Amino acid sequence: MRWSGAVAPDLAVFEQIAAEAFARLPEAFRGLCGEIELRVADLADEDVLIELGIESPFELMGLFEGVGLAQGAAAGWSGQMPNRIWLYRRAILDYWCAYEETLGAVITHVLVHEIGHHFGLSDDDMDAIEAAN
Repeated sequence: MRWSGAVAPDLAVFEQIAAEAFARLPEAFRGLCGEIELRVADLADEDVLIELGIESPFELMGLFEGVGLAQGAAAGWSGQMPNRIWLYRRAILDYWCAYEETLGAVITHVLVHEIGHHFGLSDDDMDAIEAAN
């Protein structure tokens, strides 16, 4: 790759990278996810930041939105919006620039942790899933 002509991935490319990262996760882990939507936005909305008590949008790289299994999604709530994971492109790119990790590794890390919140997994469980990837 020639860096002199490279630009940061736009939302569409970022979404493609996220979909590829999701596809590389262990099949058993992905299979448990069911109907989780992956969404990409530049930054979290102001309302989300206020609700979470976060001052800078660059502090939030991802967010699970919906009813996680740890909160009782298995009970079959009706009228619920689909569960989704938001990835915040500019926050992830900012983190990526500050650390010596590949962009794919950062995106995978955020995905695993947001999905892990959905299932109520421990940090050790999530680290093991990332290590298997």
